[in-house]
Amino acid sequence: MIETGADGRSWLLSGPTSSYALRLDDEDHLLHLHWGPRITLADLAELAGLPLPQWSFESRLDGHEEYPVEGGARFAEPALIVRSPGVRGTRWSYVRAEVTGGELRLGFADPLTCLDLTLHYRVREGHDVVERWVTVANTSPDTPLEVPRADSATWTLPVRASWRLSHLHGRWGAESRLVRVPLSYGAHTIGSRRGHTGHTHLPWVALDADGTATEEHGEVYGCALAWSGSWRLATRRLPDGAVQVTGGWGHDDTGLLLLGPGESRTTPVLAGLRSDGGFGGASAAWHAWQLAHVVPSAAEDRPVLYNSWEATWFEVDEERQLALARRAAALGVELFVVDDGWFGRRTSDRAGLGDWTPNPDRFPRGLAPLARAVRALGMRFGIWVEPEMVNPDSDLYRAHPEWVQHVPGREPTLFRNQLVLNLARPEVAAFVEEQVRRLLESAPIDYVKWDFNRSFTDPGWPGEAFPERLWTEHVEALYGILDRLRAAHPGVAFESCSGGGGRIDLGILSRTDQVWTSDNTDPADRLAIQHGFGQVHPARVMAAWVTDSPNEQMNGRVSSLRFRFVSAMAGVLGIGGDLTRWSEAELAEAAGWIGRYKEVRPVVQRGRLHRLLPPDGDGPSAVQYSLGDEVVVLAWLRAQSFGAEPAPVRLRGLDPDGVYVCQDTGRAHRAPVLLHHGLRTGLRGDLDAAVFRFRRAG
Repeated sequence: MIETGADGRSWLLSGPTSSYALRLDDEDHLLHLHWGPRITLADLAELAGLPLPQWSFESRLDGHEEYPVEGGARFAEPALIVRSPGVRGTRWSYVRAEVTGGELRLGFADPLTCLDLTLHYRVREGHDVVERWVTVANTSPDTPLEVPRADSATWTLPVRASWRLSHLHGRWGAESRLVRVPLSYGAHTIGSRRGHTGHTHLPWVALDADGTATEEHGEVYGCALAWSGSWRLATRRLPDGAVQVTGGWGHDDTGLLLLGPGESRTTPVLAGLRSDGGFGGASAAWHAWQLAHVVPSAAEDRPVLYNSWEATWFEVDEERQLALARRAAALGVELFVVDDGWFGRRTSDRAGLGDWTPNPDRFPRGLAPLARAVRALGMRFGIWVEPEMVNPDSDLYRAHPEWVQHVPGREPTLFRNQLVLNLARPEVAAFVEEQVRRLLESAPIDYVKWDFNRSFTDPGWPGEAFPERLWTEHVEALYGILDRLRAAHPGVAFESCSGGGGRIDLGILSRTDQVWTSDNTDPADRLAIQHGFGQVHPARVMAAWVTDSPNEQMNGRVSSLRFRFVSAMAGVLGIGGDLTRWSEAELAEAAGWIGRYKEVRPVVQRGRLHRLLPPDGDGPSAVQYSLGDEVVVLAWLRAQSFGAEPAPVRLRGLDPDGVYVCQDTGRAHRAPVLLHHGLRTGLRGDLDAAVFRFRRAG
């Protein structure tokens, strides 16, 4: 809901439990007033009457301005930096306000720089997430406008004695690990300079006052960015203790824009959320909003997937793939995906990228016969692609070496034996889109795993007067390609992958059905990765595989099928092992686990997540999913010490007057007992795991 104050110069955006308020003062400064519990217009009027503090040597606007700019008596880090010939900074004046289609738009103009700025706000019905973004336009008829920085939003938090910052950090194979630290004075900046979201951080932060929030209780604020290129989120504590979070596309100068006369650009959404339900309540609100308004077809449960990569590596041919497909179908797998090695001269990672036609020696009849055979087995058919990349040893590169990002006069830097195509060039984007379109029309393909295995290293564009624009326009071109392919092939699902979790954000999630969380499929390591991922993103998009043991790719750890399956059942279940080497007993056990997952899948993928015990140390950990009267608990034990029985797991979110029946034993459990005394899991030994299903009786 969006309301306008009686003076026409203040605005109130409200969700079910929270409100966001701002106003224009007498000098047209746009000031932030409130982000917190739900308030009324009368409360807003009182807040609007409070004077700003006065400082002798500081700006009275710093820490209070809704969207800080460079120019005038401002010293805090600006969200907007503008340069025109002979002029640096901006001094805008208020022009307009309109509320349309659930969106508030506030317009400002600077006649000296010919800047037109629109601040956008949106709150969806039934959700507390506030979406913010900006549009910058150059109204000059003849002069370009340089915009070194255009953040999507600045979020101002209420004044508190101290704050604790939560964010996700990591690297390849160890993504999305949660860390919580006290917020000191100055700036804490996370981001990516790689041209994609990156493995090092997910674009999300959360803050809780005085570090007192728990999983169930306390006030938590969070921000998440919808952008799949280079980005930055900076959390700052100003000298007077005020805290602001600002962010958007670009890191350092990788967000530089040049607007020609009459041109405009719109930034990605930087969403904000306030919850009084602790970290768990904040996660639940993020998940519900994404399932309702971000993730495509989120009401549809994702199928159980088999991917052939770790079974065949580059030894891909129709016969071996079909042998794996038969075994996968017998287990109850619903989607069979052929990974790398099916195209061009792709017998290793040194050749073939860019040539997206089936290898004639391996697939002499193309992909259609295999796809039809897979469908005849009762499964859908999927394929792996990496269309933004090219190997020097490829027909595409030999024909168009100028299409890659490179700096004139320098030898292009090979990384992972490949180069990055410059999608900002219209002819390159058109070629990539046409290649994938032809692939989808060549065979009955239901699923595309879209990979991006290499960061930008030579972001040059020979012959282009402003090569810096490739940083943003490459990503915008990718979005356009995915949008058009989805519109033309609505039955095809897409997965985002980037060497594992290198491209996970709200921007790519609005165009894909799930994401590859990490190349690390070790089931014990995955518990920590999934714990961090779930802070902001729902299980419905989190792909998780069961692979072979020992886990040769990462650490050689040996684990049971039970532990591997229950770990992967916390998201979208996939199988990635070599099924031709599994024993009959293992295949039978796997079929049982897949059947079990299908029983709990609606609750896991669409239910409310409760993190019961975090995966810290060797002790037990557990998560709970609740959907209507159904409850699913997944529990794990890394190691048992001294023969001690793991402590019972206390459930959450149950009807306190309810009785919950275990669907496997038929035993009835009273809710107060499960909530207070907990569930005895029976876990023992090393790397044990269990699944519990409950249904509320009556």
